Amino acid sequence: MQAASLGKPIVVHHMAALDSTDQSLYPWTYPPNALEAIRACLEAGAPFIEIDVTALRRGDYLLVHDPVLESETTGQGDVSAADADTVKRLHIKHNGHPTAYAPALLSEVVALFQEYGGTSRLQIDFKNVLPMRDDEPLRRLVALIKPLGERVLVSSGADWHLRALRRLDHQLDLGFDIGFYLDYRPHPVDPRLPPYREGAYGYHDDHILSLQPLLSAAAYLEERIDILYRQITEVSTWYVHYRLLARALADGFNLAAWLHLVGIKLDAWTMDADKPDAMAHLADLQASGVDQFTTNTPRALAALLEG
Repeated sequence: MQAASLGKPIVVHHMAALDSTDQSLYPWTYPPNALEAIRACLEAGAPFIEIDVTALRRGDYLLVHDPVLESETTGQGDVSAADADTVKRLHIKHNGHPTAYAPALLSEVVALFQEYGGTSRLQIDFKNVLPMRDDEPLRRLVALIKPLGERVLVSSGADWHLRALRRLDHQLDLGFDIGFYLDYRPHPVDPRLPPYREGAYGYHDDHILSLQPLLSAAAYLEERIDILYRQITEVSTWYVHYRLLARALADGFNLAAWLHLVGIKLDAWTMDADKPDAMAHLADLQASGVDQFTTNTPRALAALLEG
């Protein structure tokens, strides 16, 4: 199967990064997911800005990755129990230390995008994973982002939430991260994260197909990808860790080419220019037809892709 690239790769600014969030080295930068960081990306003409959101108790979403406030803010307790007035009195924590910046709300991000206009798009990485008691938080999300129209995409590894969002809004652009189902982990990761088992082909995969190496690695991967595609077909983009993509290429399977045949783009994350392992695979991934690269070093990576 030959790659069918959809054009020049797009660089996605991970958590609204502009090459570094280390303020000891780059004092003009801002913490991840900060409203000020998003503004800086918009002013720089970023093509795609990614943020993390988690549902508050009511009314809005908070730009944090984790479900508890203490992970990324000076607050305590579940994000789902807090409201907007409470969290706006907090400060973002970065590298374990409080900063001068207040955590951002999704409504503020939408207003900022409306203020700037232009062509920059917003990727909302939806961090709520477990099923919800009702669909109010999803309806809330759809209502909050409606003013941005085609400029917004919602991504998640929780395909049950993506299917629910599709039922609520037939036009909403959606993206699927397959990491809960298939991964490649040459280095230890949090054992609480699925998939829980390394299968016979060397990939982390809890599916029965991974129990014994009865197929070639490429045939196994094609079967697994087809199964995952059928779980949710109405998405525009898949988000896949670069190590999985590189290992699949080594095993003779080009995921970008497979997805292009069904009209889906591929994003490789997180491809940082200061990460030697990631950069060792950059040329092969670009040649394979990867459409987007999510990165914490967007300017440096864009220069490498141009080169």
